[in-house]
Amino acid sequence: MTTFIISLCAILMLTTVSGLICRKVQLPEVIGQILVGILVGPALLNVLHMSDSLSLFSDLGIIILMFLGGVGCDLQLLKKYSKAAIIIACMGVVFPVAVMGGVSLLFGFKPIPAAFIGVVFSATSVSISVAVLKEAGLLDSKEGVSILGAAVADDVIGVILLSVMCTLVNTGSVDVAGLGMILLKQVLFFVAAAVVVVWVAPALMTLAGVLKAPSGIAVMAIIICLAMAWASNLAGLSYAVGAFFAGIAVSNSDYAEEADRYIEPVGDTLFVPVFFVGIGLQTTGVDDPKMIVFIVIMTILGVITKIVGCGLGGRMAGFGGASALMIGAGMVPRGEMALITAQIGFNEHVLGSEYYSTIIFIISLVTLVAPLLLKLTIRRVPGVGAVDGVAGETVATVGTTEASETSETSETVSAE
Repeated sequence: MTTFIISLCAILMLTTVSGLICRKVQLPEVIGQILVGILVGPALLNVLHMSDSLSLFSDLGIIILMFLGGVGCDLQLLKKYSKAAIIIACMGVVFPVAVMGGVSLLFGFKPIPAAFIGVVFSATSVSISVAVLKEAGLLDSKEGVSILGAAVADDVIGVILLSVMCTLVNTGSVDVAGLGMILLKQVLFFVAAAVVVVWVAPALMTLAGVLKAPSGIAVMAIIICLAMAWASNLAGLSYAVGAFFAGIAVSNSDYAEEADRYIEPVGDTLFVPVFFVGIGLQTTGVDDPKMIVFIVIMTILGVITKIVGCGLGGRMAGFGGASALMIGAGMVPRGEMALITAQIGFNEHVLGSEYYSTIIFIISLVTLVAPLLLKLTIRRVPGVGAVDGVAGETVATVGTTEASETSETSETVSAE
């Protein structure tokens, strides 16, 4: 317990300093937090390691961050761009699986491990993008909700691909019945989530408001969040998916602002920094010089395949070039989803220990680059937070009255 408390104090102190530095040089704060983990972890100084307690705080950080992302998300806008999100997610899975799996074959990996590496890098950890979008105030932009929606769809596809790979490794064939059961669980979860969003959560939040118990609104919101995170995990999805839908459910009530006001400071102060530092702590150094070329190429491809795949998906869905580029950058982070998938591959003996540490290192590098890319692409999108009209109509974003006389950007977004 003493070690955990000291570790937690060190993390909070160091992330506070890194946050000040990042704001000074205009970088996303999550970059500083990940770098703190790399600095003090096994990769460099080796003075701090992930423990069970820190892992628990890290998991709670993911849940709270995605919950707050859901609270800040516009439900109507999410519905509007749901078809676009599915297209983006599909393209964002196809490219990494095909390209990174193919390149792994060229480096001498056998077909199954190579395909597994492709699946690892098809996973998106949107919690990192949520932090950047929150910082920029763009969670409720059309690009922001498309990234969030695509990440949920990506998670569903990723679970299915992971199940296929695991059955191939264990039995040499695909278990159709097992896949059917996974799909059934996921469908039941999304049906239940819809019921919670539309009826259950608003009623529970109203009840908490009427009872006027001390911190009743925040407590009820946390109960909904944890319950839905548990349910999504039960369905084979990540905790993050359930937490995100819990946030949407709370946002559909009259108490969304109050819940956000109470929960956000606790999450941002205590749990979320531990999550981002934890990514750095799971990074280990690579001793084999032969793997350096593999790391460089796979890191570059890890970024490019998501930007090109999801960006192309954005263009197919009707987004303009700058918006599609922002969406692609928002889908680059791998984080906890890729780490979990890689861990399963290691446990199933698909990835050897020497390759497992290399894959973890690549995941960390890609995740470190992602927030900076997203921030850079955000600047390229004109009027990025203004969304009007309905899906299928022309969405015009106009700056000031004077600017609109000289330049008006118009995009046709087909989300239906």
